[in-house]
Amino acid sequence: MIRSLYSGISGMKGFQTKLDVIGNNIANVNTHGFKKGRVMFQDMVSQQLQNPIAPTEVRGGVNPQQVGTGSMIGAIDTVHTEGGSQFTGRTLDLMINGDGYFSVDQNGETFYTRAGNFYIDPAGDIVNSSGSYLLDVDGQRMSVPEGALGISIDKEGFVHFTMPEDADEVDPVQIAVSTFSNPDGMNKVGGSLFAQTAASGVAVVNGGGQGAVQSGSLEMSNVDLTDEFTEMIVAQRGFQANSRVITTSDEILQELVNLKR
Repeated sequence: MIRSLYSGISGMKGFQTKLDVIGNNIANVNTHGFKKGRVMFQDMVSQQLQNPIAPTEVRGGVNPQQVGTGSMIGAIDTVHTEGGSQFTGRTLDLMINGDGYFSVDQNGETFYTRAGNFYIDPAGDIVNSSGSYLLDVDGQRMSVPEGALGISIDKEGFVHFTMPEDADEVDPVQIAVSTFSNPDGMNKVGGSLFAQTAASGVAVVNGGGQGAVQSGSLEMSNVDLTDEFTEMIVAQRGFQANSRVITTSDEILQELVNLKR
């Protein structure tokens, strides 16, 4: 009886975490470049009531008898599927068709993002909405030469500058697109940024296999509200069912106590 109480508690804790993840997904349904999370459950260790018995010449085999002790969070994954494309027509709105992440410099540290809304600051540097610098393939800040009349960006990520007729031509600079052997291993650090970890592997910059850069479009969140609401209903009912297990176990324990009277 006591086991069912703790099993119910473990289930409620797990579904509460699932609801937390779903709530975060729904809150970021309109966040460009956002990658949704999902919760994976696994069962906890089972108590062995009877060990399995192998068959003999005079008796058949006997299966084990086990009672589970509840569930636990097995993993909270980040799903890195590509979101939809939103056309904006703005040159510095970028998205990556395929694998890869834009590299940005924030306070001297390199982070990675799929949110491609970039701007030109007063110093001529290309930055995101938080002021982090967009990096090129050499790890340098990307900037627009003084006096440039305009820019264009091709699918390989080369930024071409239009200069006045009396000015020297400026060679195009390629945007860094980084890929990872295990992108699921990256850490979310807020601001639509990811950080490299030991689990993700080392970033490979424009080493082949990266997607094409598309100018004039942004990648939308990969959150599907239909899926999220369905999962929310399942989590809500699971939470209610586990709370009912606790209530029922408590009622039976109360009956046992009342037997003394």
